[in-house]
Amino acid sequence: MAEYRNIYFIGIGGIGMSAIARYYNAKGYKVSGYDKTPSPLTHALESEGIEVHYEDNTDFVPKDVESTLVVYTPAIPKDMGELVYVMENGYRVIKRSRMLGEISAGQRCMAVAGTHGKTTTSTLVSHLFTASGEGCSAFLGGISKNYGTNLLIGANDVVVAEADEFDRSFLQLFPEIAVITSMDADHLDIYGDAEHIRRAFKDFASQVSGTVIAKYGLDITAEDTKARVMTYSYDNPEADFHAVLTDGDGNRDSRFDIHWPGGVIRDCVVGIPGWVNIENAVAAAAIGLTYGLAPEKIREALASFSGVKRRFDIQLKTDRCIYIDDYAHHPEEITAALSSIRGFYPEYRHTVIFQPHLYTRTRDFAEGFAASLSNVDRLILLDIYPAREEPIPGVTSEIIFRNVTAPEKILLKKEELMDYLRKDELGAKELYVTVGAGDIDRFIEPIKELLTEKL
Repeated sequence: MAEYRNIYFIGIGGIGMSAIARYYNAKGYKVSGYDKTPSPLTHALESEGIEVHYEDNTDFVPKDVESTLVVYTPAIPKDMGELVYVMENGYRVIKRSRMLGEISAGQRCMAVAGTHGKTTTSTLVSHLFTASGEGCSAFLGGISKNYGTNLLIGANDVVVAEADEFDRSFLQLFPEIAVITSMDADHLDIYGDAEHIRRAFKDFASQVSGTVIAKYGLDITAEDTKARVMTYSYDNPEADFHAVLTDGDGNRDSRFDIHWPGGVIRDCVVGIPGWVNIENAVAAAAIGLTYGLAPEKIREALASFSGVKRRFDIQLKTDRCIYIDDYAHHPEEITAALSSIRGFYPEYRHTVIFQPHLYTRTRDFAEGFAASLSNVDRLILLDIYPAREEPIPGVTSEIIFRNVTAPEKILLKKEELMDYLRKDELGAKELYVTVGAGDIDRFIEPIKELLTEKL
């Protein structure tokens, strides 16, 4: 990297891109970039001295070709003007995943892969290392509420990375220890079918040098990797790492012991609610224990974990009204998130506001989305957020909506949402959940303010 002075990011506002941009800005490089729209994340980058613009304009690209490295996200359309310009004018241009691979090369990489659960788990791992005093650098797929950022920079050679399966990005990583949380079918626009996804995760496992810790029941075996293969589970005693509840039902303030081959970490509690986060805590602890963190330090760190923005993120909580935001955007994620919320707050009426993400994902999993969203009291379903995709004929939110069997359901354009909620009468025990990976996060503050006014 010594030959470069400028690093230019196309799609700098993405959660993974922004972490790398922050890393090189902290290292003293001149960092700048483009994103489609302003967001709290791009505003944060600008406050840190990173120049960000919001129009596709090659005038903003540094003109010193030899000293400029360009990093882009595959979410950017291939015909985007700035991307075409740098491709055709001699710049070194690499994908975000390659950049993360170069950063972690030669260091002790702790990676978390999986079609869901990886952001909370990798953020937990980074907190275990940081709070225990061991330290680490971390590139996260969400904003840690403990540290207010998606980037940590440590003094040692440990790198915690969220290993993203999109576009086979995680195959740029060669971890020492890796957790695999799930291998569900997703990104079928990239992989084609579930078998190719499964094969990619096996390829990822083959690149791990030390230990692969797979969720119990996943098809990862000793034939897939030279690394040691271990397993973890929420509560299955056959897994190498698993929890045993000692107080509670997995939802309300539960305490648990973590059983592992070296013994038992007793009287654990994780700082965010829900059984699914106990499972994430077991996975994170498995990495920490395998690395060599002290069990008592792991217990202390789990209790002080504050969570990740947009992951079971409680925005408002009173006896009368609760509002939670969650990033879930795959049927399995939604099922896990909503079941955890239902278990924690069974006495409330649950209103779920869901924005589907991508036409291809909506097409491929319409039945799964309908099933996962049917177990709510009321569904407010918004139009599809297209992200990088063009519309697909016949693919709209209606193909989910028509199969939802919730007692109440309504289909709205996102522009209609706030007017609908303003007319909504607040009952005695109301719980609202916003769910999705698109721009539904732009509604978090308006919904929070509206519900607060109604109380």
